Amino acid sequence: MVLGRLMATLKTKLRTLKMKTSVVDDGNSSHSYDKIEKSESMRVEIRSKKARKLIEETLRVADSPRTTKSYSF
Repeated sequence: MVLGRLMATLKTKLRTLKMKTSVVDDGNSSHSYDKIEKSESMRVEIRSKKARKLIEETLRVADSPRTTKSYSF
């Protein structure tokens, strides 16, 4: 008896959640997101981050206390 009421409560909560998500979707059948096109400034920022990372890695290798002249790049 208690289990039956619990199941009924869960079912109604699931139905209300489904109705809320369908209202939020505005007619879309799935959760699709618009892809943002990269602007030139975003591309420059990405390149500069990659360059900084490469410089940091190179400096770390150069400053390492190894006596051999082996490079990881």
